[in-house]
Amino acid sequence: MSRKPKMGKPLCQTTGRRKAAVARVRFRPGGGAIIVNRRPIEEYFTSATHRMLVTEPLRVAQLEGGYDIDATIDGGGVSGQAGAMRLGIARAIIELLPEQRGGLKKAGLLTRDAREKESKKYGLKKARKAPQYSKR
Repeated sequence: MSRKPKMGKPLCQTTGRRKAAVARVRFRPGGGAIIVNRRPIEEYFTSATHRMLVTEPLRVAQLEGGYDIDATIDGGGVSGQAGAMRLGIARAIIELLPEQRGGLKKAGLLTRDAREKESKKYGLKKARKAPQYSKR
């Protein structure tokens, strides 16, 4: 019976949200490996733009390669998931190194993007799109 190796207890665990996506981010001491839903970041976020977005808090705090990051992401699309993970990483950095708060806040990485999908209204096709008007 093969079992996956047990990872060490995380230094901190934080949550990031964006649109419908929720990311649980765990920081462990290590060499800078980023694992998303048990897959390497290059495999999960195929777009370089999304990878850059996710690692932005690490660049701002100059912590690239200092910690292993393990994230579990659920819900939403790729862009929302990248934004959720970015917020989770920024919050984890604050928890570990409170002196980094100023730089991350100035870069706008600690703000939760509150824009959500507007709910559908009855009688309409979407939130605001009405059925085509017919005179006769």
